[in-house]
Amino acid sequence: MSGSTFGRKFKVTTFGESHGEAIGGIIDGCPAGIELDFEFIRKEMQRRKPGQSSIVTQRKEEDEVKFLSGIFEGKTTGTPIGFLIENTNQKSQDYSDIKDTFRPSHADFVYEKKYGIRDYRGGGRSSARETASRVVAGAIAKQVIPKIKIYAFVSSVGEIYVDKPYQDLDFSKIESNAVRCPDEATAQKMEAYIKEIKKQGDTVGGTITCVIQNVPIGLGEPVFDKLHAELGKAMLSINAVKGFEYGSGFCGAKMKGSEHNDLFNSDGTTKTNLSGGIQGGISNGMDIYFRVAFKPVATLIQKQEVLTNDGKIIAQQGKGRHDPCVVPRAVPIVEAMAALVITDFSL
Repeated sequence: MSGSTFGRKFKVTTFGESHGEAIGGIIDGCPAGIELDFEFIRKEMQRRKPGQSSIVTQRKEEDEVKFLSGIFEGKTTGTPIGFLIENTNQKSQDYSDIKDTFRPSHADFVYEKKYGIRDYRGGGRSSARETASRVVAGAIAKQVIPKIKIYAFVSSVGEIYVDKPYQDLDFSKIESNAVRCPDEATAQKMEAYIKEIKKQGDTVGGTITCVIQNVPIGLGEPVFDKLHAELGKAMLSINAVKGFEYGSGFCGAKMKGSEHNDLFNSDGTTKTNLSGGIQGGISNGMDIYFRVAFKPVATLIQKQEVLTNDGKIIAQQGKGRHDPCVVPRAVPIVEAMAALVITDFSL
């Protein structure tokens, strides 16, 4: 299967399935001599792992990372970094009833038609379990670019939105609640709503906002390799993502040029930042900010129609352990993919 490698200079290849023996990856192009903070990597993995609160899947995986190569005496050697994350809490029997059916809005049907075979256990390669490997790579990428700060947070769940600009939020509060929303009053509403949805056996989507600060001028290439284009590709490669916008995004389409233009200050900064820190596909030194939309998780713990291998439509109820809302656990994934893009361009 192709399509498992991301990046050019800082290149990451992931492997493994949701219910296989392990998942893992290879990072190629990491500079030599970087002293790695393994506790930081562990904490990043804890942010993404399942079972961390009552509003996420209760699959229990410690997600301990075993590094196989590319590191000596705590420092990167410049050679490929190989790593492994064992799957220790699979319940494959939860998926035995779907081996002959295709669930709506899953990858089951297209995988079967494309490859003629699929690992139906937890979605196999199409499972969000794969994103654990991205978080490992992102945690290392962040240590390659320590001066650049990347913050992601949940900015909406369903119809509940944070109504403050990101400049008015305290990013130190992102990890203070299970929803990972820095606005405490909004976070309480979000959490209550997710719990209500979970009781119904249903799911709900939301958005994540990401802010990248201290970005130097000049990252990104003209025409096809624009910085925002690569960020968009990175975000849209994450499971369940349905949309990406940066800067003014779709709201910019409603504005006049006289309202939208970012006028300069004498030092080259801009009075406003509707460009989202990127002009002509190249970073301009202002904050980069963007928003990522996630659909509701497709597996419902209630009956819905599914397609069988022999072309019949039957009713089937989802089983297993699933997130009623994926956005809280996706926050570190968004940060990781942003770090991979910025690190790749920085190199």
